Amino acid sequence: MELDIDALYYNAVDLLKDMIKTPSFSREEHNVAELIISHIRKAGFEPQRQGNNFWIKSKNFDDQKPTILLNSHIDTVRPVSGWTKDPFEPQVEDDTLYGLGSNDAGASFVCLLHTFFMLTSKKQDYNLIFLASCEEEVSGKDGAESIVPLLPEIAFGIVGEPTQMNPAIAEKGLLVLDCISYGRAGHAARNEGDNAIYKAMRDVEWFRTYTFPKVSDLLGPVKMTVSMINAGTQHNVVPDRCEFVVDVRSNELYSNEELFNVINEHTDCEVKPRSFRLNSSKIALENPFVQRAIMVGKEPYGSPTLSDQTFMPFSTLKMGPGDSARSHTANEYILLSEIREGIELYVKLLDGLRL
Repeated sequence: MELDIDALYYNAVDLLKDMIKTPSFSREEHNVAELIISHIRKAGFEPQRQGNNFWIKSKNFDDQKPTILLNSHIDTVRPVSGWTKDPFEPQVEDDTLYGLGSNDAGASFVCLLHTFFMLTSKKQDYNLIFLASCEEEVSGKDGAESIVPLLPEIAFGIVGEPTQMNPAIAEKGLLVLDCISYGRAGHAARNEGDNAIYKAMRDVEWFRTYTFPKVSDLLGPVKMTVSMINAGTQHNVVPDRCEFVVDVRSNELYSNEELFNVINEHTDCEVKPRSFRLNSSKIALENPFVQRAIMVGKEPYGSPTLSDQTFMPFSTLKMGPGDSARSHTANEYILLSEIREGIELYVKLLDGLRL
């Protein structure tokens, strides 16, 4: 592979087209993993693999140097209704490439992979690891979370997601709560029973109105949304149970466990967290990569969406070509010019970087 930007760009676009042709829904990424591994081998690297995750290291890996991780995911959501194009047939119209996963996060993936090829072709003051992860769209336990502990110590990481190549230096976490209010059944025609819906309404109103005092400069306040509710068996029976689900988006000023403890203290319902795994994250504005990005006119911001960053206990940011607003939509697309810019900017910001 010729290591110039033009060649890297053409190869990246060709690989992305092949990825679009290969369905890779979460937990069904085997075929696309095989496709990409074949591409990597042609570039002279032999990946290590676990499940549908795989990773490559820079040649002459030196334990005395800091290590930078480049990561993006290979899985996609299923196509939503409303597609007027074949989601698995890459179509180019002028500067636009249509296809499922083109924006989220195929373009970031191929840009970071070919950036890895470029940067490892010359001496750097750091090691590089490129990690392709699976199950990102479902926050699966067999994805990045299972691989990060197997890697050497990481000093800094870039997670490839569509951010218009602006560095997302913080992202919100996620805490999902299953709540149950209990009452006592009775006949609706008589003054008996204890209505679980009415009891739940008091807690639902608390979730709607309560504000956590710590507000992030980047991510704003913690956001709580009651998103599902279910109760009752028939019209003439006072319900003895009301179940509802709360979606909590945390900022970096609270751990998910801290939020749960506050919620538990203020509500009467039974509250069960599905997981504490998906915490918020943040990187210092003083990070050398962030400073380089600012110098070339890119604007740091806080992202409301979750990524594999949540599984990385070291300094990371989220950055990639494309626009998050296009993700999970009908006729998803990426601009070819965004792919070229992605490779150029990744290389410019990382080449010669000192941590």
